[in-house]
Amino acid sequence: MAVDERPSLYEMFDERFRTGRCMNGDADLEVLFTGCRWAEGPLYVPAWRQVIWSDIPNDRMLRWDEETGAVSVFRRGAGHTNGNTLDRQGRLVTCEQGNRRVTRTEHDGTVTVLADRWQGKRLNSPNDAAVKSDGSVWFSDPDFGITSDYEGYRAESEIGANNVYRIDPDSGEVRLVADCFEAPNGLVFSADERQLFVSDTRAGLVRVFDVREDGTLSDGKVFAEARPGARFDNLRFDDGGRLWVAAMGDGVHCYDPDGTLIGRLVIPEDVANISWGGAKRNRLFITAETSLYSVVMGVTGIHPTGPGHRPYR
Repeated sequence: MAVDERPSLYEMFDERFRTGRCMNGDADLEVLFTGCRWAEGPLYVPAWRQVIWSDIPNDRMLRWDEETGAVSVFRRGAGHTNGNTLDRQGRLVTCEQGNRRVTRTEHDGTVTVLADRWQGKRLNSPNDAAVKSDGSVWFSDPDFGITSDYEGYRAESEIGANNVYRIDPDSGEVRLVADCFEAPNGLVFSADERQLFVSDTRAGLVRVFDVREDGTLSDGKVFAEARPGARFDNLRFDDGGRLWVAAMGDGVHCYDPDGTLIGRLVIPEDVANISWGGAKRNRLFITAETSLYSVVMGVTGIHPTGPGHRPYR
């Protein structure tokens, strides 16, 4: 089928969306599972050939098996988990917004708490995390999990602000690195790790910061603004330097490295989160409201850990 005959999935705003092969993938979405209340945090785990994701209001984590297509419960009573990622050792790092903490699942299945407080005050509700090649864990901490009992437990913020933090890989110290947000959400490093991109859901912005050698950030600047009616969630890079952003209410956005919105994927539900996976890293997994979707793309994603983001193999 010709590219021009695929308007239901791909919408082009700039010719670079076509020339960059962004429209050369599947013609349709594949529905891998439906039946969640609010699906979030998809993560492809290459060692398992599975996608782990969160169903926040149902307080469970699910897994989809790439070999069989089977879906099962990975963890029940999961602390209303949201975002998931892997560290350099292939261990699962999870943001538990109900338990108000960031945890790591060890290879033997035990759970280690990486952070639950900053300066003695309980975190709000950690949302998404990114692991740098030095082993430091960076995470966003909006108040989504404490505003009601739907995705966590209603409570007052002890910190009184929504920030981004860094966990030191040696000391475990939790350091505030950015406090300029209304509601920080997704975050991802550039391929060379010199920049950190963070979405601010309530402000409708993606901000970009320069990462200093000492683990601090420069003053951020705006990289992208959401279209009317859209709200940014998490974000991922492909190996062409394009930034793909989950835009609730407006599908999946694709931004050129210069910040131009060049196209989008049209998704039938509100998109919450995206993740690259599959043997070639060219399969985009999408969580949206009740469902887990996938699209085999004409572009290849980069792994969100490690210098140069090398292939899974």
